[in-house]
Amino acid sequence: MEESMNRSGLRPPSSTHRRRTGAVLVAALAVTLAGATLPAQGAGSTLQAAAAESGRYYGTAIAANKLSDSTYTTIANREFNMITAENEMKMDATEPSQNQFSYSSGDRIVSWARSNGKRVRGHALAWHSQQPGWMQNMSGTALRNAMLNHVTQVATHYKGQIYAWDVVNEAYADGSSGARRDSNLQRTGNDWIEAAFRAARAADPAAKLCYNDYNTDNWSHAKTQGVYTMVRDFKARGVPIDCVGFQAHFNSGNPVPSNYDVTLRNFAALGVDVQITELDIEGSGSSQAQQYAGVHQACLSVARCTGVTVWGVRDTDSWRASGTPLLFDGSGNKKAAYTSTLNALNAGGTTTPDPTPNPTTPQPSPTTTTPPVTGTGSCTATYSEGQKWGDRFNGVVTIRANSAITSWTSTVTVSQAQRITSTWSGTPSWDSSGKVMTMRPAGNGTLAAGQTTSFGFTVLHGGDWTWPRVTCSAS
Repeated sequence: MEESMNRSGLRPPSSTHRRRTGAVLVAALAVTLAGATLPAQGAGSTLQAAAAESGRYYGTAIAANKLSDSTYTTIANREFNMITAENEMKMDATEPSQNQFSYSSGDRIVSWARSNGKRVRGHALAWHSQQPGWMQNMSGTALRNAMLNHVTQVATHYKGQIYAWDVVNEAYADGSSGARRDSNLQRTGNDWIEAAFRAARAADPAAKLCYNDYNTDNWSHAKTQGVYTMVRDFKARGVPIDCVGFQAHFNSGNPVPSNYDVTLRNFAALGVDVQITELDIEGSGSSQAQQYAGVHQACLSVARCTGVTVWGVRDTDSWRASGTPLLFDGSGNKKAAYTSTLNALNAGGTTTPDPTPNPTTPQPSPTTTTPPVTGTGSCTATYSEGQKWGDRFNGVVTIRANSAITSWTSTVTVSQAQRITSTWSGTPSWDSSGKVMTMRPAGNGTLAAGQTTSFGFTVLHGGDWTWPRVTCSAS
């Protein structure tokens, strides 16, 4: 993406995003696939109200120059309760000349948000991109000191007004290395990210401090693993990090990966919140709606996924406008993606936080107690017990191909007291009793001998903690 676009740091689909064409579309919310249903009584009628039912926020990115657009502000005020400045708090906007700070545009957004009862995510304190010209020409100790001064001054200016800061943005390289990006900031020393977080904590102790990046959605990718290793190290050493932001920019060449929930859950197990920070999904109609539902299912399945922010209000406000990636069209009308998102939020999610006895101590992975495998000779299904809460639990079924197969089908049978409320990473259907779910692949179901895939679901247990029964058949 050209820097002159002055947008978020996503790279265009023609470059880095096509490296993920093997990802599998996350399944749509079960009630959406089974047919439209009316929201439950008392369900939220707006995105912010529906998200609040499970203790989460729902946000959007705002541009200061659009605050005079009444259609824009009406939607933003009605639907969202967390606001991110799209560009107005970045380094080039807030410090155009060294030690000459300019906060007017950022202040305007904060004032609008707070006067309308909304919280604010700060974006972003330190980034290799959208640096002012004077900083681009610096290096070494001078650059390190200038960066830390910038973090301190900006975080201090907004002290007490910011819910969470993206302290460092996009510091890891794409590709297979899992290494840091080569940038002028990285060349000041490998501890520059840690130094930025410590400066931010000193400047505003009450704000949550986040690391934010793109192309970190797939758990198996090297970039994801690189960021995970950094966060694990920070938590082990007491570096002040509270959250990890996943930008979540998707399209047909880079769909929502089937293991998105696994990624969120594994980061959360380190003792940090996870937040979807810049969500937009290019496309239209039911395909786009399914992917939006899948993203929200993944978040709702992880107690420490505390909120979602879409990167813009209407399609025409998006930096990817030609891809129509948002929940409202250019006229402000709700799209199918809006309905699937609202339904997913109203279907419910975790409301009890994951146990965090000591937030500076790395958390163990979720419990995975495994019963015997079941299935035909060509495939087996293994049920693994996931996270538990007072009224529900997660389950994951792993399908293993014992010989090469072209597709598979798995059944999940729950007890009379239980009810499956959401699913991910597959295409579900139900029998007339609602107690037997048949899951099929969301996309290509081909598996080589020995290869595995998995899907998951959340069960309201109704007082019965019995494991669901699972089977597998294949062709």
